[in-house]
Amino acid sequence: MSRVAIVTGAGKRVGRVLAEGLLHDGWTLVAHVRRESDEVPEGAIRVAADLADGNAAAEAIFAACPAPPKLLVNNAARFAVDGLDAFSPQELAAHMAVNVAAPALLTARFAAAAAGEGDRLVVNILDAKLSAPNPDFLSYTLSKAALAALTTLSAQALGGKGIRVNAIAPALMLLSEGQSGENFAATHAFNPLGRGVEPADVLRAIRFLVDSPSLTGETLTLDGGQRFWRLPRDVQFLEP
Repeated sequence: MSRVAIVTGAGKRVGRVLAEGLLHDGWTLVAHVRRESDEVPEGAIRVAADLADGNAAAEAIFAACPAPPKLLVNNAARFAVDGLDAFSPQELAAHMAVNVAAPALLTARFAAAAAGEGDRLVVNILDAKLSAPNPDFLSYTLSKAALAALTTLSAQALGGKGIRVNAIAPALMLLSEGQSGENFAATHAFNPLGRGVEPADVLRAIRFLVDSPSLTGETLTLDGGQRFWRLPRDVQFLEP
């Protein structure tokens, strides 16, 4: 049996690129999706579950694993537009359920399944905006900040069990909901390097973390240096 990996949100966008790349690398992949109609890359083990129901989703995902997994990528996320002027406790709770509580439950199940056997890795997908915060997408940003804290705390808690926990924080990679194609073209590479971040960059970062057995509790920020500019708003609301 080859190494088993779990990727949440593996049916589309960045998650699909990660799933395809890990399959190419020889991993046995458990690909989580939200809806029964969602497809996954050929060769993956498909699991449909709503991460808002964290316990049931974790049960379904780990039941599909043919062996204790060695890699967990918490990629799936809720992303909705809000701000302080339209703050909703219900929207915050929905973000926290998917973006924080579900990764916490999956990480706990991952640790229980490991049973202290060898090097294992959890990778949480954050957002580069945490390095230079702005008030747009308030509930999403708060949830990603909490996930960053979870990364540190779980790395501390699980290091003695041979489980590493790290994070990757990418900047804008793909067209966002409500964003025009023209705005995306103008802002994708809006950073000091003048190079847009791609999903393949996240895949390369995961491969680096897999091959770095002494690295835990760290965040790799992939933003072309955009954080140094301290932008006052999310890039899709700017006119570069």
